[in-house]
Amino acid sequence: MKLRFKVTLAALALTIGACATSPTGRNQVLLFSESQLAEMGDQAFTGMKEELKISNKAVQNSYVECVANAITAQVPNTVFSGQWEVVVFDDEQVNAFALPGGKIGVYTGLLAVAENQHQLAAVIGHEVGHVIAEHGNERMSQSTLINVGSQAMGQILAANEVPQSGPIMAAIGLGVQVGVQLPFSRTHESEADIIGLQLMAQSGFDPRQSVNLWENMDAASNGERPIELLSTHPAPQTRIEDLQANMSSAYASYQSAPYRPNCR
Repeated sequence: MKLRFKVTLAALALTIGACATSPTGRNQVLLFSESQLAEMGDQAFTGMKEELKISNKAVQNSYVECVANAITAQVPNTVFSGQWEVVVFDDEQVNAFALPGGKIGVYTGLLAVAENQHQLAAVIGHEVGHVIAEHGNERMSQSTLINVGSQAMGQILAANEVPQSGPIMAAIGLGVQVGVQLPFSRTHESEADIIGLQLMAQSGFDPRQSVNLWENMDAASNGERPIELLSTHPAPQTRIEDLQANMSSAYASYQSAPYRPNCR
């Protein structure tokens, strides 16, 4: 019991002073500094540029940069105040990402599914939304705390000579994954959708096209998705419903946006 008490104190010490609030008002625990996350993002991005083929198509690159620049112009300086680096990777993946420290990567496979600048803006806005909400920091912080707790439980079981401690730990691991980590990831995805919706609207991209994007994504998956309970991403229909529920305010932002990008 003394060990459990010590571990509890350690976990509390980690979280004291690390509490924050996301852009949507959700409570967060962030254990890492902005500089740490930016350094990790830079290292990861450098590694990807060395390992993956970068597109050499000037028109394609300028198109993606045009959309990304319009989105990042809306990002608060408190998140990142420098020049964002945008790279198009020549890869069939239907994906994109943004990293702390002002890094954006777009795979050419996405450009076949995101049919126009508005749909591409929905994806880039979503990915930048993850950075704004510090989801990377939150996930690493969560993993740190879960590891502390799992190690403590293993030591408690061993110290008390609990029979079948291996299966018990395996069951605890599955419970954490299904009960904590997967819903947590789905929360991040839904939150990034809402942040991205506002970002694209404020940037002058039509937020209604975000719905068309996820319809395209659903069609491109050919139904090969795990059930939502066991997925880190919400089902496309859930995302569409959430986007539509927030469309009124986003469309108002779009109508009042001072600039309409013309990315081609």
